Amino acid sequence: MIQVLRETHEAPATVAHRLARAGGRNIFGEPNFRAVWGWNRLGWIGGRWTDRDPATGSVLRETIGLRLAPKYFPLNRWHIERWCAPETYGSPEQWARNTLEIEDGRNVPALGPYPSRGEYEHVFTLEDPRGNFLQLTPTFAERLAHMIESSRAAPKLQSRESLYRREAARDRAYDTWADQVLSR
Repeated sequence: MIQVLRETHEAPATVAHRLARAGGRNIFGEPNFRAVWGWNRLGWIGGRWTDRDPATGSVLRETIGLRLAPKYFPLNRWHIERWCAPETYGSPEQWARNTLEIEDGRNVPALGPYPSRGEYEHVFTLEDPRGNFLQLTPTFAERLAHMIESSRAAPKLQSRESLYRREAARDRAYDTWADQVLSR
């Protein structure tokens, strides 16, 4: 029998401390930011599951229900998460309505139970521009948390609509210039 082992890591205490210092704490006293290893971070996923024999690929069983599965890819990277308050997800009733799936006549909560204590959501994957592994350092983690918090606190300079209007005006100006050049 083949047994699959997951490579797991815990964020160094210095990283956790610097993230907590940079991002503060939530209403439960937990840090607003945390670093997790991809293989460590599991999330509830509901639906139809097909289990296969690793040697032959033949179907062993099909089940309908909830399972914990890796939440972030790539699995062999550090991921930075930010805590989101429970109200971010609406009320428990809204959550149930919006995440319910029906499989073979059975109701399955596709994203698991309502996050009554909030949930950590992905904000950044630590990798270089080519997608290669980067080591997690306390300084990088702290600076990243500061940048995220600064961007959240900064006033939004332009709305999406104003950006569209600006780009449309630039397109019109270019068209006018191109017409003038081509009509000479």
